[in-house]
Amino acid sequence: MNRTKNSGFTLIELMIAVMIIGILAAIAIPSYQQYVTRSNRTEGMALLQEAAARQERFMTQNNRYATTVAELGYASVNGRPAGRSSSDLYQLAIVNSTSTVEYSMTVTPQGIQASRDTECGTLGLNHAGAKSKTGSGALSDCWN
Repeated sequence: MNRTKNSGFTLIELMIAVMIIGILAAIAIPSYQQYVTRSNRTEGMALLQEAAARQERFMTQNNRYATTVAELGYASVNGRPAGRSSSDLYQLAIVNSTSTVEYSMTVTPQGIQASRDTECGTLGLNHAGAKSKTGSGALSDCWN
């Protein structure tokens, strides 16, 4: 008697493979989203540090700190508010706009970044270089 051997996967083998893929996806997707959130946060930090450099340049030229983001050279472009980051993920603001001898600036997450980055939330920087955040995470984690 000649028996032909059937080749292929059984239903059990297929279900095990699907289960393994599901477990890997359940681990990988949240990790990837956290990575994207941290990467986007660097855009906000870069905007703050660039604005701080512009504040110092403004101080040397005008003997006072700027009180608006427009004075720092950030302009509204095509309906985007002044002080928006390049990907529209953060909005720059000068907090104590009445003082001209010191400054405090913040970048507030916008859109999807606002709902994803609850760990750090709004990031801040002042004239003395002191960093701040409004979220529940550690300051050192937010600024690294």
